[in-house]
Amino acid sequence: YSTIIRESRDFSCVILDRAGGLIVPPPMFFHAPVYRHFIGRILDLYGANGRIGEGDVFVANHPYEGGLPHVSDMAFATPVFADGDIVAFAGSIAHKADVGGAVAGSTSANATEIFQEGLLIPPIKIVDGDMGQTDIERIILTNSRQPALMRGDIHAQIAVTRMGAARIKQLCSRFGAHTLTEAFAAILDGAANELRAAIARLPEGEASAEGFLDSDGVDVERPVKLAVNVSIKDGIATFDFSRSDPQSRGPINLRPSMVEACVFYALIGCLGPDLHFNDGMRKAVRLVLAPRTVTNAEPPASVSNYQMVNLKLVDVILEALAKLYPARAIAHSGSSSALTIAWAKARPGQSSMQYEIMGSAYGGGAGHDGASATATHLSNLHITPIEILESEFPCRITRFEIVADSGGPGRWRGGLSMQREYELLENATVVRRYDKSRFPPAGLDGGKPGGGARFVIRLGTREERATEASGRFEMAAGDRFLLQSAAGGGYGDPRQRDRAALARDMAQGYVTRPDDYEPFS
Repeated sequence: YSTIIRESRDFSCVILDRAGGLIVPPPMFFHAPVYRHFIGRILDLYGANGRIGEGDVFVANHPYEGGLPHVSDMAFATPVFADGDIVAFAGSIAHKADVGGAVAGSTSANATEIFQEGLLIPPIKIVDGDMGQTDIERIILTNSRQPALMRGDIHAQIAVTRMGAARIKQLCSRFGAHTLTEAFAAILDGAANELRAAIARLPEGEASAEGFLDSDGVDVERPVKLAVNVSIKDGIATFDFSRSDPQSRGPINLRPSMVEACVFYALIGCLGPDLHFNDGMRKAVRLVLAPRTVTNAEPPASVSNYQMVNLKLVDVILEALAKLYPARAIAHSGSSSALTIAWAKARPGQSSMQYEIMGSAYGGGAGHDGASATATHLSNLHITPIEILESEFPCRITRFEIVADSGGPGRWRGGLSMQREYELLENATVVRRYDKSRFPPAGLDGGKPGGGARFVIRLGTREERATEASGRFEMAAGDRFLLQSAAGGGYGDPRQRDRAALARDMAQGYVTRPDDYEPFS
């Protein structure tokens, strides 16, 4: 239904054990640790008194009650019964077009408390024993500016969790419930053992790193520090985030589930792609989170800009891990960003809410250049095709290209960023959320930083300007704006770049300033 699911693929579907343990991770990796928090809360609320039944479907979008990334992500889960007992859960998380709140699209760049970000749904039943709770659904839809899209996406998620439950029941019928639960336990234990063995191959010791977000979107002059100390000892990796800044007024605060996603993603990326995350790996990792910090916020702190924080935190964690395992080092990468356009007048038969996720570029790493113009870290989101945008929304894309010279110079060059230019054909409210403008992606081991992110509004007029931070902008038909993602940092001394690689970059137009790579110019 909504383009954010249909085109950008901002969703996940999973199978969990009876305690909510994830068995196999989804491509949308940052959803992976969330399910344990969501199912755990369901079991706390409904499990002890036997109020979980066959045919139930639960829903939540609450970052504090259900562990969700932000209010716009809605989770559904249904239990799987065999021989009268719960043996598993099937779950799904997906971004919603609008869940209410202060701005259209709900994901405010400047929210100062979570109540401004939309309707909050703690874990509750939306289907009770195969009976849909229509009153619950009506409350949700009544709070949305896009009820038709919401209804379609909600019903799709309910259907997919039921399908997952049906498939698990088939496995129980074929192999027996006991065999299924034993297989789940073996998969979880196997992942824990593999991660412990991989950690044990690292040198014991400690390493730290820190980095800064441009701002929290409210106090635009104040950067926000993210810091980690990594300790490796006895096959256990400990990640301490206590030195990160206090929780912010703006919506850049994280819940523990997101910090977990960043830690496991970075650790697996460092140790080797043959490792596959599941919740068994929690046995080999310890997290230290200080209360009321940006990495462990408490209500009513706003959270809607969590993803750009995730991506900066991944950079910081990878930088610390690089000091322990240089062979897998990578420079800082660009950042995913979001664009929301609430149209005053929609195309006939189409939604008035346009929501896009923008990719950027990876940093260069030991032995390889960074990938250009792609989703970075934690997710596998797709950029919405121009043809879809122009056919469904009153906009025109007048430019879409890779940005020359944006990749950070290095022995291994950072990936190049991309930019898009939009022309509005109707009046609209535009919300742009991004990071890594004030603090561009850093290079590593002598590499140079990548180009920073930009958002330039009212192109070609006397009012043309680059915005200073994420924000909300009222625009008129005929206005044009340009958005540019951040590029990847370079790795290693640029003067050591292979001559053939530099010549290829110049022939392809990726590099037009060879002076950055002296003495080869």
